[in-house]
Amino acid sequence: MSLSSHLQELKRKHQHLSEEVEQAQRSPGTDDLTIASLKKQKLRLKEEIERLS
Repeated sequence: MSLSSHLQELKRKHQHLSEEVEQAQRSPGTDDLTIASLKKQKLRLKEEIERLS
């Protein structure tokens, strides 16, 4: 896998997590720990993207 395709995949996963976080925040049944976990995953992806860019 080339670096550019790896970056694209990371960005796709980051976008997917963004959508999951938004959906979880709109859903009254989602607990705060789940949302926090999703946000941490999203942050790790963002840091990895920035490191590779």
